[in-house]
Amino acid sequence: MEDGGALERIAAALERLAPVAAPPTDWLALPDIGGMGERARTVPVLDALPLEALHGIEAQKVGLRNLCARLASGAAAHDALLWGARGMGKSALVRACVADVQRETQNLALVQLAPGTLPTFPALIAELAGVSRAFLLFIDDLGFGAEARAEMLALRSLLEGGIAPRPPHIRLVVTANRRGIVERQDTSGAIHERDERDDALALADRFGLSLGFHPADKDTYLAILGAYLAPLGLGFDAEEAMAFAIQRGNRSGRTALQFATELAGRAGKRL
Repeated sequence: MEDGGALERIAAALERLAPVAAPPTDWLALPDIGGMGERARTVPVLDALPLEALHGIEAQKVGLRNLCARLASGAAAHDALLWGARGMGKSALVRACVADVQRETQNLALVQLAPGTLPTFPALIAELAGVSRAFLLFIDDLGFGAEARAEMLALRSLLEGGIAPRPPHIRLVVTANRRGIVERQDTSGAIHERDERDDALALADRFGLSLGFHPADKDTYLAILGAYLAPLGLGFDAEEAMAFAIQRGNRSGRTALQFATELAGRAGKRL
């Protein structure tokens, strides 16, 4: 009896130590999925600014919002590459466009892929293939250079397709801070640099929609700042605003938002 009791205690301890199997993902129930690694993580409310709160990127807003609407409706849609200057709203635009379309239909979900998960793409796409919902797979801040070459080649392979085609209700949106990703005129440099550039160009060519984001000039930066502050009834000193940008090393929508946050905080207001 004592031996039997010991075995029962051991069995109970092993049950407590054994990990509980995760339930299967309900892709129709999830509004959005973030940080996709080994398993999906629900994001009940997408962290997104209203589209009208993003300034200085009007053409980019129209292009990506149209793509999201087409994908949600079941129409043909491109994969999208958002490239260029940091801080000009690439990631914010992805979230804002998806959230804006979701106000009209829940047939679109955003799935953000965690770094290093590209090898799991085929399995994820196979799982999503049979789901009657549109999915925008989001890769934020794609890296370049020798250390990221394997990931770039894996993404190229995915975009090119294989024996089994990628379903039309699954599309990718990728952001990259490398400003010259689609520039072709420079053929100088060391062999490895040319190889990296060629890899980037070959990847860029596989996106049907390519949207460039460029550094803001002084007038655009101040206009973005003014657009953030006007609803609060706040003004600003242009010289102070420019000094703030110089201190941070760039004029961008992000810098304008940071300075607007500073001024709103001084005034005791929420932005």
